[in-house]
Amino acid sequence: MKYSVDKQDKYLLIQLNETKVDSTVSPQLKSDFVTLNAEGNKNIILDMSQVKYIDSSGLSAILVGNRMANDSDGVFILTGITDHVMKLIKISQLDSVLDIMPTVQEAVDAVYLNELGNDLDQENR
Repeated sequence: MKYSVDKQDKYLLIQLNETKVDSTVSPQLKSDFVTLNAEGNKNIILDMSQVKYIDSSGLSAILVGNRMANDSDGVFILTGITDHVMKLIKISQLDSVLDIMPTVQEAVDAVYLNELGNDLDQENR
């Protein structure tokens, strides 16, 4: 599994350097999401601009990352989705479950907006 991680103060930006996210790489991706979450990383931006194909095991790995981020009051945002991958996400009806942004910058803005909302919720308790 090839990817790069850019750790920022409020989020991790993961750039997948794979053209296929299938059963050969999905178990490692799931495992890495679990590890990153256990290390306290609750906001993850997954840049999938190089991914041309994803199968059900790849979508399952993404759902694991999404669930872990949401359970931690964080966000899990997909960005750079290609047309073919977006078709598969829509066919699977996951476009209503996953946060998808066109660009990394929009995803970063969404992370900060979510963090601001969490801070306001904390103050109101």
